[in-house]
Amino acid sequence: MSRTDASAGATPGSSLDAARRTRELASSADGSTADVLVVGLGATGAGVALDAASRGLSVVAIDAHDLAFGTSRWSSKLIHGGLRYLAAGQFDVAHESAVERGVLMTRTAPHLVAAQPFVLPLTPLVSRGQASLAWAGFRAGDMLRLAARTPRQVLPVPRRLAAAEARLLAPAVRAEGLRGGLLSWDGKVTDDARLVTALARTAAAHGARVLTRVRALRLDAGGARFRDELTGEEGEIRARAVVNATGVWAGGLVEGLRVRPSRGTHLVLRSRRLGALPAGLHIPVPGETNRFVLVLPQGDGRTYVGLTDEPVEGEIPDEPEVPETDIGFLLDVLGSVLDTPVRRDEVDGAFAGLRPLLDTSAPGTTGERTSDISRRHAVLTSGEGVVTVVGGKLTTYRRMAEDAVDAAVAAHRLPAGPSPTAALPLVGAAEPAALRRLPAPTRLVRRYGTEAVAVHALAERDPSLAEPVIPGHPVTRAELLWAVRHEAALVPSDLLDRRTRIGVVPHDRAEALEAAREMLARG
Repeated sequence: MSRTDASAGATPGSSLDAARRTRELASSADGSTADVLVVGLGATGAGVALDAASRGLSVVAIDAHDLAFGTSRWSSKLIHGGLRYLAAGQFDVAHESAVERGVLMTRTAPHLVAAQPFVLPLTPLVSRGQASLAWAGFRAGDMLRLAARTPRQVLPVPRRLAAAEARLLAPAVRAEGLRGGLLSWDGKVTDDARLVTALARTAAAHGARVLTRVRALRLDAGGARFRDELTGEEGEIRARAVVNATGVWAGGLVEGLRVRPSRGTHLVLRSRRLGALPAGLHIPVPGETNRFVLVLPQGDGRTYVGLTDEPVEGEIPDEPEVPETDIGFLLDVLGSVLDTPVRRDEVDGAFAGLRPLLDTSAPGTTGERTSDISRRHAVLTSGEGVVTVVGGKLTTYRRMAEDAVDAAVAAHRLPAGPSPTAALPLVGAAEPAALRRLPAPTRLVRRYGTEAVAVHALAERDPSLAEPVIPGHPVTRAELLWAVRHEAALVPSDLLDRRTRIGVVPHDRAEALEAAREMLARG
């Protein structure tokens, strides 16, 4: 246990800070050979690092930017049970999703992933045939839950709602013509970036060297040429096996791999704009049989509305821009069910992520719509022996990681047994009953689990740290300081855009920037 861990109440061996990064980058580039080098620290890459380290392999994991810098922080925050894939006939993907959702909710991360209710309002725009189809789908989704052996007390049964009940759960929905609603449940992660942070820190507690702002310039079967993005210095990291988990950027490191990005856009609204939302909303997209816009209350005074599914051509940006066409589409669908439509000037922010879909169409052809491309993941081993994992989705990151490590172990004859991660709790995890007894605010428990007590203690010892970073937002200065000392936050954007979500509203981000700088200096 490090001195920082011992003094702060962090999970032993899990604390990531600037000093540890300096030490471990030096030891990774000293000419020694690790068992596995992982490139990319989104959910899949951090999952690969944890899977390999938990099997007893020596691991170095690097990312050119930060934990959860790419696709993993731009999801809808849902841990899907696979209903959409069932409707598309992808039964294996649907079952895998339901199983992995249950793993997260009952074993590995019950502090971060909980049940989220959704209401599908039966407005005049939803025909009785559409309603019957949706209801059949929700019942099928409950059968998936049962097949995955997820207890009903974890995910309640779907049910029909009378109009009055639907209005109680979705008061912003237009009352005129409303004939009821359909209530369903799915998994929701408090914050997808926090899930990645927990994965990376759990990997570190198992001995993995987790290094952000280390860019892979070139990969081969024996390791990588890298550049330290903080100093500009270059070096070599040697490894017996290399796993490329860079998502939409995977094709830039391995020849012959074609990834077809799909843009998913969300709007950010102040929650008061839609009023109290005890449940999220499923809003059918006109003209589509199995596509919905989701309204997702976040618990921090904001609500997300998403998402789109549009192909992206050309060079892949580090941070995708949100086109006005996406914003207009989402506002139009949202407005179809509201008493008072949301105006464009009432949108406080927007963000977009790129799904890393594997392109299996013939070169030079347009191929199918991105919304129709399978969400199955693929693990591919190049002629040189580099293992690439691509496709899939946030919910199934653990299975993707397990399959990638299995491939690396087989290809390079590494001394490792089967994956233990289906039963391996992440940093902060505990039984729900134990979490409820913790002497810390519920909001902190939902973000930090058992470590919420230590985060809360920082604020109790120093009242200045109990102050909100900005007025009207619940994140405190103590949370920023904790991220600097334990969660690998090195620059202000790490704090505002990933360890917290202050930055999704540009005005809030600008207002919080000075506090972020102060906590980095204090760390």
